[in-house]
Amino acid sequence: MNVKNLKIFVFTVLCYCCIGPASAADSDPADEVLTTEASSGMTDTQTVNVNEADAETLARILKGVGMSKAQAIVQYREENGRFYSIEELSAVRGIGMATVTKNEDRITVE
Repeated sequence: MNVKNLKIFVFTVLCYCCIGPASAADSDPADEVLTTEASSGMTDTQTVNVNEADAETLARILKGVGMSKAQAIVQYREENGRFYSIEELSAVRGIGMATVTKNEDRITVE
């Protein structure tokens, strides 16, 4: 390991030790639309309410949904009203049933 890589490694370790993992007090208010559900007790899956979440939250939580698709979801919701089922998301341009199916355990329509 050369000196440059060693310096980067040491800096990274020191930053992690000083800052540490983010605490609950540092949470983003936009995360209030998120919940964590235990699935089979082994892993946690974050869910997002597509009727309340902003585009950044949708893009972060939903698989295969980037910022442009997330913005399309928000725009569709603003123009057409709330979603009553997760299948209604397939009416949004760029969101097909494959994307809806891939995310069915992550989407709520409360």
